[in-house]
Amino acid sequence: MDWNLLGLSFITVFLSELGDKSQLAAIALSGRSQSPRAVFFGTAAALLLTSLLGSLAGGAVAEFLPTRLLKAIAAVGFAILAIRLLFFNDSETEP
Repeated sequence: MDWNLLGLSFITVFLSELGDKSQLAAIALSGRSQSPRAVFFGTAAALLLTSLLGSLAGGAVAEFLPTRLLKAIAAVGFAILAIRLLFFNDSETEP
């Protein structure tokens, strides 16, 4: 097992999930429920499943496309999202 990659993956996901809306939803659910342990195990299982699906999908796509192309596609996708968020507000804040 590549321990460096394992640590990097853990740190990346841990930092990106801090303050995420899924974490806020888990806080709200556990505050209202009688069993915060059930909320913990449910949210942990959901995060594990989505991470598993992402890893499997990423591995499958990596078999067909070179890494450089995948990085370029991801960069263009993030750039499009950033431009859309910066310049094309869907009038969510306007009355």
